[in-house]
Amino acid sequence: MADYLDDLRFAHVLADAADATTMARFKALDLKVETKPDMTPVTEADKATEELIRGQLQRARPRDAILGEEFGLAGTGPRRWVIDPIDGTKNYVRGVPVWATLISLMEAAEGGYQPVVGVVSAPALGRRWWAAKGHGAFTGRSLSSASRLRVSGVSELSDASFAYSSLNGWEERGSLNGFLDLTREVWRTRAYGDFWPYMLVAEGAVDICAEPELSLWDMAANAIIVTESGGSFTGLDGRPGPHSGNAAASNGLLHDELLGYLNHRY
Repeated sequence: MADYLDDLRFAHVLADAADATTMARFKALDLKVETKPDMTPVTEADKATEELIRGQLQRARPRDAILGEEFGLAGTGPRRWVIDPIDGTKNYVRGVPVWATLISLMEAAEGGYQPVVGVVSAPALGRRWWAAKGHGAFTGRSLSSASRLRVSGVSELSDASFAYSSLNGWEERGSLNGFLDLTREVWRTRAYGDFWPYMLVAEGAVDICAEPELSLWDMAANAIIVTESGGSFTGLDGRPGPHSGNAAASNGLLHDELLGYLNHRY
């Protein structure tokens, strides 16, 4: 099995640089915000952070391709870095500290590129999570000061905590009734939003989460962290990995029931 620890260490270096850039402009009164064609916001910090990460990757990993939210795909080959410079830009713009830089390395495999390294860094929360294929998932201040992540052992929906980002998208997908039925079955629901529900699943603090509409850069890092913590990460169609345009994550024990409700099987 390939050893991805060098790539993981480099991903931490990238995250450190990203944190410095994003925090320097967080809550800045003169922060420049534009509206993208899909009507979502993008800030100068999103663009500067992705440009910084791309520059470091091009110098240190010139053979690897790069896919980022703001500047698309550059390069080809069996290895591809996937970057979301600020996941949670709307929070960032409003001064809410729940946002993160998502960095993942994906490798070509049967069924498409699969994540093998992931780092999620949320500097305004003072938190970071990471994983490398075959090496487990961790959280902490640094590689040398970390605790291992493990999903929960909750096996009944009536005892489960369910996290999501918002109600938007479930109705358009035709899944709102199933979503609402699920919220009535579980012990607790909370709309933590963006990357955070997946990290809480990996920590064992939340048992299930799902979102109806996502891009690859929203999911790649989250997927490897959830699975290396012992959980399940699929699309709503049940396809493993971050390729379905939506996501369902769980401790594994509740995954079939989670998908069942969201696909009207119950």
